[in-house]
Formats: sequence, structure tokens, C-alpha cells
Amino acid sequence: MSVPQDRRYLQSHEWHQLNGDVVTIGITQTAADELTDITYVKLPAIGAKIAANSPFGEVESVKATSDLYSGVSGTVVAINAELNANPGLVNTDPFGKGWMIKVKVTDAGQVDKLLSADDYLKKTGH
Repeated sequence: MSVPQDRRYLQSHEWHQLNGDVVTIGITQTAADELTDITYVKLPAIGAKIAANSPFGEVESVKATSDLYSGVSGTVVAINAELNANPGLVNTDPFGKGWMIKVKVTDAGQVDKLLSADDYLKKTGH
């Protein structure tokens, strides 16, 4: 399996893509495949403060409910409202239309501490 090289990752399968001081967060294809059919995504409100290495939401599938973790601290500036009507976007396009939140980070350097694509693949065995 390949993962985009232009992002950083958590071992819990969340990806982080930095653009200026805003990080877009979603889950990897591996996570989407393991969850199978995603039926609901619970996301924080715009303006919510989130902390690095803490849950910011949940993803529910026919198999399980899993917490979603952020590798950065900051304020939620956008959520993917399209997931309310079509949570399956996370399954079909997890690195694109299935993104979950955008966070204005308090310290963009936090992204550098996350796993590279190669390190993520090594740690997760994919």
C-alpha cells in the first residue's frame, strides 16, 4: 500500500497535511479499510480547541467505533460537513474528499515530529 509522501502520520492511522499554519487531518486508507463501511463521523465544532495526542472525534463503522486523534494542538477552523451526508467518502477517498478537519496550529513544528510516510509504513507493517 502507498501513502502520500506530502503528509505526516500518527501510528493510529491519522494523516496530517500542513499548509501554512493550517493542518488538514484525515485517516489513512489502511484505517478506512480496517473499519470497512463507515456510517458516521463525529467531528468537533468550528472554534473548538484540540490538543496533540488527544481524541478530537470518532468514526463509526459497521464493525467498530474508533477515536480520532490529532498530532497537533490548535483551533478547528473547518470541518468536512459533507461527511454528515456521505460518511462513505472516508472509505472511497480518505486522502482527498474524505478529509475530516482543518486546524490552525499553535506550533507548526509539531507536524515535523509526526511520522514520515516511510516511518508510518514501517511502524504499521503495511
